[in-house]
Amino acid sequence: MKVILKADVKGSGKKGDLIDVSDGYAKNFLLKKGLAEVATSSGINAVQQKRTADAYHKAENIKSLKELAAQINGKEVTVPIRAGENGKTFGSVTTAQIASALSELGFDVDKKRITTKVAIKNVGDYEADIRLMEGVSATVKVKVIPA
Repeated sequence: MKVILKADVKGSGKKGDLIDVSDGYAKNFLLKKGLAEVATSSGINAVQQKRTADAYHKAENIKSLKELAAQINGKEVTVPIRAGENGKTFGSVTTAQIASALSELGFDVDKKRITTKVAIKNVGDYEADIRLMEGVSATVKVKVIPA
């Protein structure tokens, strides 16, 4: 019997998959628990349309993230922080401070997506990587100045 899964079923498939299972398994488990529905031509067509739409939206999202990465890449942000006379800061520059400096430039980036190679604890120039998604990243220059 062909069924369309409404939820992920361990050992059978993921939500939206069209699978062929035995009649007993379909009737006594999948259909009874509401994990699947019988595959009709309209149901199969709806699943295919949803997959096509999802692929399109994912491609649009990737395209917009790549454009954002191209705009951000190479930008320089200035982060003021309290520092002593020798250039040593009181504390360190956090990714939240870098994210707020980027938002002042008009780029909305989550602080969890920003990483620095070293802890920024002195006045000077550093680099921070912004990983927007797998395979899409940008690098910004962080200029730390005493406040």
